[in-house]
Amino acid sequence: MEYTIKKIAHLSGVSARTLRYYDEIGLLQPKRINSSGYRIYGEQEVDRLQQILFYRSLDMKLEEIKQILANPTFQITTALEEHHQHLLEKRAEIDALLYTVEQTLRYQKGEITMTDTQKFEAFKKEKLQENEAKYGQEIREKYGEETIEASNKKFAHLTEEQVKQMAETEQELFTVLSELLNLEAAELEENAADKRKQLQQKAMALHKQWLSHSWPNYSIEAHQGLAEMYLADQRFTAYYDEKVGVGATKELVEAIRNNHE
Repeated sequence: MEYTIKKIAHLSGVSARTLRYYDEIGLLQPKRINSSGYRIYGEQEVDRLQQILFYRSLDMKLEEIKQILANPTFQITTALEEHHQHLLEKRAEIDALLYTVEQTLRYQKGEITMTDTQKFEAFKKEKLQENEAKYGQEIREKYGEETIEASNKKFAHLTEEQVKQMAETEQELFTVLSELLNLEAAELEENAADKRKQLQQKAMALHKQWLSHSWPNYSIEAHQGLAEMYLADQRFTAYYDEKVGVGATKELVEAIRNNHE
């Protein structure tokens, strides 16, 4: 079956304007242009649009989607299996949060009692699943299945107070990294070198403290390895750069390097 741009827009819920833009950037081109100049879409294009919408639901950028679909090894069945797995993970997250909300409502009404661990269980589970989806493959290859599972288990059993301490430590780390960035911009400031050294030592200590909440065992080598991963992979680099400012990840890595040597 074939569709005009108006019909496929109605069918998919994607505006005709968006479909024209997809055509302009080469993401989704029509099967053909008819004699009247209208874009005509066939079954292949419908399937491709479905894939685009699946990836968009995972908050992927259009350029990333274009690269994936242009890959000669791309298989629609494999992609659907991956989508299915992502949706199952999302459903598990939502189910866990719904359960916690329901239990909290009952607790607030005096119908049941809840421990501090139970109050935060779903939120910790959601964080673990989010990290697994983003970084799971890379960190498992680097540190091994057993180490990562031990780390996840330790994080999952954190108390309310420990979760609070972990968040406060990270916020303090963000502040120190911001100070390092500002110091970088004030090179002529007197005693800047001493201040930089002090801030780097503090950043290193705070990052180590933050890691201790989830790492079952600490080692200088593992800490250094993690730091190098922060710079080697843009997804890791973006975490601190987006939270503090561009260059924050580099400052953290330098702090870890300098205080291990």
